Amino acid sequence: MNDVILIKSCVTLSILKELIFVILLIIKINKMKKSFQFLAFLSLIFSLLFTSCVPTRKFMASEAKVDQLQKDSAITHSQLTDCNTQVNNLKDERTHLLNEKANLKNESAMVQNDLKALNSESKMTIADQAKRLSILQNMIQSQRNIMAKLKNSIADALMNYKTDELYVYIKDGKVYISLEEKLLFKSGSDVVDPKGKEALKSLAIVLNNTKDITVLIEGHTDNVPIKTKLFSDNWDLSTARAISIVRILTKDNGFDSNRIVASGRGQYYPIKTNETVEGRAANRRTEVILSPDLKELYKLLEQ
Repeated sequence: MNDVILIKSCVTLSILKELIFVILLIIKINKMKKSFQFLAFLSLIFSLLFTSCVPTRKFMASEAKVDQLQKDSAITHSQLTDCNTQVNNLKDERTHLLNEKANLKNESAMVQNDLKALNSESKMTIADQAKRLSILQNMIQSQRNIMAKLKNSIADALMNYKTDELYVYIKDGKVYISLEEKLLFKSGSDVVDPKGKEALKSLAIVLNNTKDITVLIEGHTDNVPIKTKLFSDNWDLSTARAISIVRILTKDNGFDSNRIVASGRGQYYPIKTNETVEGRAANRRTEVILSPDLKELYKLLEQ
């Protein structure tokens, strides 16, 4: 840029000198009287003017070239800036990938260490594992046989009762004795009827002769709301009925209190629709749920 300004200054001074020289020549011409001399000096003036135009055109061409070079330089500078930005981005991506690679390598090493630890801790051979599996299968089958035998024993003990009063079945490895409301309670009451007490006495005889089982008494109702002096809702009623049965089995018939639990589920676990009279009657039930003792099975699984 400084070179261009210098060139412009030099050319301007040159032109000014030539103009001054031309003016002086014109003044001299006016003083001349002969036409030949006038023509000669006029020719000299035109040649000077023509020669003075040549540096000007050259200067303009140089100036245009300089401008183009400046534009090219700006474009090149912009492209260089873009390239530097891309290079920086690639460096950042490379750093990120290297960090991820290092993390994956660390995770892989941790997994390998865990596998080695497991292999070193496990001293069981394939034969040992097969033997253990066989023992587990035998224990499970034994529990199934025990529960099936218990179910048959209870069904025999309660065979004098109708199916609409109670029924016995196996579900998920547990024995269920479902006692209908009509066998045990009057509507809205938690006091067990005499007929229900007789059924519970027969059940207690079987339970007292069966080891390694736990008993859950679970009360259920329909969805008809209840609110009395004794029971504020169906939760209260279902729980109170379960507790009444627990007391009869333990206090009246000697079943181990450490092996029995009372709970109430209210209206929230129906087995039939509450839209019909029959469905609501089926939902008003108390279930005695017998579960096998699985302590030995769990011990074997934890080994």
